[in-house]
Amino acid sequence: MVSIKDVAKEAGVAVSTVSKVLNSYPNVSEATRKKVNEAAKKLNFVPNAVASALSSKRVARIAILMNQAAQATAIDEIDMSYISGAIVKAKEIGLDVITIFYSMFEDKPLNELIAYLRSQSIAGLLIYGLSKDDDVLIELVKSEEFKCVVVDADIVNERTSCVMIDQAQAQYDVVNEVLKTDSASRILYIKGKDNGFVTELRTAGIKRICEERGIELMIEQGEFSEKKAREITFAKAKDCDMIVCASDMMAIGAMKALTEMDIFRPVCGFDGITLMGYAGKQMNTVKQDFYNISATAVEEIDRLRSGETGRKVVPEHKVVKLQYLDIIR
Repeated sequence: MVSIKDVAKEAGVAVSTVSKVLNSYPNVSEATRKKVNEAAKKLNFVPNAVASALSSKRVARIAILMNQAAQATAIDEIDMSYISGAIVKAKEIGLDVITIFYSMFEDKPLNELIAYLRSQSIAGLLIYGLSKDDDVLIELVKSEEFKCVVVDADIVNERTSCVMIDQAQAQYDVVNEVLKTDSASRILYIKGKDNGFVTELRTAGIKRICEERGIELMIEQGEFSEKKAREITFAKAKDCDMIVCASDMMAIGAMKALTEMDIFRPVCGFDGITLMGYAGKQMNTVKQDFYNISATAVEEIDRLRSGETGRKVVPEHKVVKLQYLDIIR
């Protein structure tokens, strides 16, 4: 019967090092983790702790960290798709999942947050809705104390992967699609929040296509707010001939304002939420498959747990026009 001493000998490390790797302790290099995991796999080694866990139906636990603060009800569709995708994929792989909201630890220092997560026997973190202002969470990711997968934030290190569509290219693509049927000499771009990791990337995408086409670009901050986009549209729509919004909710706000003003401007959004099909006008948008993005994030956390290093994963996106008949069940 293969023992932990056999694994240590095969990997060329101490028995204590093998124990640390098998129990997901921090402060072990990724090269050592990989060497130990490969040795265990080669020898078909199943540690007693694992066998015990299997016999008692205990499995590794991952945590979904979700930011629900100040979310509009309509945007909850995205969060629910994320949670559903993660739970279904985790069950398929054999991982236990708990959901933790940012508000539960927003005032905790880093050491207390780490202690809390360890008390919950967390083996990995899936982080959604991270902003540049979430200092403690960013510290947590950069500390490499846990295996992490961050959705829609471009952070990668040895123990952290990022899952995010090509935000700049997606913003470029949706504008390019509109320009196939509607010409424009001046575009009003209503961007999201400056503290969002995606905002800079999406803004880069629209700047690129405007520079290529010689289109004048006006940029206003809409903060992902339907109301704010509506106000901006009332103030600026007459000075442009196309409105591009960094979210579907802002696109709906802009379109409703245009209807009240009784003027036409092509409008496009970003995300592909169901509500776009009820907006009354067909608008181009970037369709993100949030369910599958989240399932991919779970697969990535499982890959990290096997000893692999962090990387950037880029799911596909589509440019679509959502219609009422496409979304009803």
